[in-house]
Amino acid sequence: MTEKKARRATVQRAPGGAAPAGSAAHPFLSGFACLVGRPNVGKSTLTNALVGTKVAITSDRPQTTRRVIRGIVHRPDAQLVILDTPGLHRPRTLLGERLDSLVRSTLTEVDVVGFCVPAPDLVGPGDKYLARELAGLKSTPVVAIVTKTDQSSQARVAEQLLAVSELGDWADVVPVSAVARFQLDELADVLVSHLPEGPPLYPDGELTDEPEHVMVAELIREAALEGVRDELPHSIAVVVEEMGRREGQPDLIDVYAEVYVERQSQKAIVIGAQGARLKDVGTRARQQIEALLGSRIYLDLHVRIAKDWQRNPKYLRRLGFYD
Repeated sequence: MTEKKARRATVQRAPGGAAPAGSAAHPFLSGFACLVGRPNVGKSTLTNALVGTKVAITSDRPQTTRRVIRGIVHRPDAQLVILDTPGLHRPRTLLGERLDSLVRSTLTEVDVVGFCVPAPDLVGPGDKYLARELAGLKSTPVVAIVTKTDQSSQARVAEQLLAVSELGDWADVVPVSAVARFQLDELADVLVSHLPEGPPLYPDGELTDEPEHVMVAELIREAALEGVRDELPHSIAVVVEEMGRREGQPDLIDVYAEVYVERQSQKAIVIGAQGARLKDVGTRARQQIEALLGSRIYLDLHVRIAKDWQRNPKYLRRLGFYD
């Protein structure tokens, strides 16, 4: 059974047995939309904008997203579950192979796919390769999304819309800007139009099903990605070892986390001179975690070396990247 079917099979109605909004003329719709594209095309930023809050970390570094993040959009007429996926790329490590496999398996489990191509960039080999793969999804509609329109002129956006239209026989083509919130509602309408009739898949008000400790680890990794050299982000992983309210201080949550890198030289970069950089990472991460959990946070960070963890099956399992 696919994830989509499993979720539908276990749907629980709200207390009191209330039915979702809808009518015979306008039935309630619910389902899954998957955002795909090359690395760094704005999928996570778009996911956060559609959901209305931060559920996925963002960075200007490619390959920031390493898992499928679910963001839930609640509407009177529909519930849209957005799956933000890692960017598809030519894998160079075992981690890269597993991420690509994760994306491809996700494509088979959703109701509609959003193919993201940024407005400022010329359509390249990676976009064309992905467009050919998506053309093979005979039973799943694909919506082409031209992202980052706020970074381009109207003329450039028009050129990109034409170029993207020529890549395939898309169900729709929509230009958007997550930053400027341009056409976000229109995009949501288009994605919802391809969903099947059905009850809500998640309780009202729930914005993601990511476990809190996973979201906390991702916020720490996001803070660690800021200001490092281009090659380092791919080598950073974070695991929350322990998290809980401090005994006798219910308004304080203790978080103990490990930041993993692959080499001693990378550890020195993350820690910085006299620990200054790690302290800055902790400060920025703590602010984000406090906003997420609504509580004061004590954050204890340690940097560990897991040699070549991106290529080591044992370390990948330890860090949560399973076969």
